[in-house]
Amino acid sequence: MPLTAQKVKDLELKANAIRESIIEMLVAAGSGHTAGPLGMADIFTALFFNTLRHDPKKSEWPHRDRVVLSNGHIAPVLYATMAHAGYLPVEELKSLRKFGSRLQGHPHREFLPALETSSGPLGSGLSQAVGMALADRIDNGKSTEKRIYCLMSDGEHNEGNTWEAILLAGKEKLNNLVAVIDRNNIQIDGYTEDVMPLEPFANKYITFNWHVIEIDGHDMAEIVDAFDRAKAVFEKPTVIIAHTIPGKGVKDFERKYEWHGKPPKKEEAEAALKELRTLEGRIRSEHE
Repeated sequence: MPLTAQKVKDLELKANAIRESIIEMLVAAGSGHTAGPLGMADIFTALFFNTLRHDPKKSEWPHRDRVVLSNGHIAPVLYATMAHAGYLPVEELKSLRKFGSRLQGHPHREFLPALETSSGPLGSGLSQAVGMALADRIDNGKSTEKRIYCLMSDGEHNEGNTWEAILLAGKEKLNNLVAVIDRNNIQIDGYTEDVMPLEPFANKYITFNWHVIEIDGHDMAEIVDAFDRAKAVFEKPTVIIAHTIPGKGVKDFERKYEWHGKPPKKEEAEAALKELRTLEGRIRSEHE
């Protein structure tokens, strides 16, 4: 079903609020990753506030969809989205990376049980998601309604383990598996196409028997439509290649790989929050 203008507005405002939380978390922590979390805020918003079958009040609900974050370093966007969805208090976000906090620099399942997995080493998340998809098929057969969503980075495709998982998912025709790739073209050492070229990226997945959908990762209607289209694919796994802008929403951070792994300083954070609050006003006025 197409999104209404009001729903698009609500989702865009939620994504903007999540970006504000990300900035506040990072400056409070004094460490962490900036570019990736800001760039993926729209994807996470669409997933948690429109697509996902879940219940924040019953995080262990057996019929829930599963969310696996493979590139664990973008944890701030996962935590912020979960907080805004009701899994934890928004105020707790500022405990990011603090001693004794449930919000570790990379997601830790034992500290925050609402998480599906612990993550950190790049390249392992898709293998975990493939295992979940296979287990669900064993339990429920090919008619299962449960979906396993695996959020990944483009840079982690440098890891061989990722391609082993891609091969296995294609072989097993795991139609209950949806991978979402943050195609932001950066990694900690530079631009992906300089470090280890990935193109032709989509063709590789097609060759390995995946259904490929490419989208603008900041167009809310396009994101939601891609998740809906993935549900209509019954013969193979689906990968959504989301073309995103690293640091999205803050001009000084956008498209700069230097912001991959560092947090904003106090003055930078204040300027970023001012820009995001201005953007909030623009979103409201555009939909009036």
